[in-house]
Amino acid sequence: MKRGISFEIPNEYGTILREVLKPIDTTVFSWRIGNGESYIVVDDELDEALFSEDKKAIEGTELKKLLDNNKFYIVSADLQAYPKGGFTEIETYEDFIESHCELVLLVVDSCYFTIYCRNKETIELLYKNAADCGFEDIEYITEENDTRTRLSVW
Repeated sequence: MKRGISFEIPNEYGTILREVLKPIDTTVFSWRIGNGESYIVVDDELDEALFSEDKKAIEGTELKKLLDNNKFYIVSADLQAYPKGGFTEIETYEDFIESHCELVLLVVDSCYFTIYCRNKETIELLYKNAADCGFEDIEYITEENDTRTRLSVW
């Protein structure tokens, strides 16, 4: 059974998070912002944090505006998409399955993306999108090859 996908992207400034999330209507979700380090890029220089440290959640419309109107650089990220409403603490894949969370996006070392997704059709769309974007080492995450013990970047 497919749990999600993983892939590598180039280590550069840009709009990669917007490109990765393209198959998803980000506006229909509330997004929990976990630990991470990412910056808005202004004049090819790192500027303020993409997600402020005091903000632990963002509505989908606000996330879309943020991603559509900025270049950014992501060192690490931990985002979780929920139907409008409350968040739950997710530490493992089993927690994810038992929660209302629809998607978990993890970025490590600026290049390594992992996406867990509840909806199987969305997994296929994310995989096709990653291939269309030219990302490398695209793989499905399955029960057999999932080595992750925690769904977090730290």
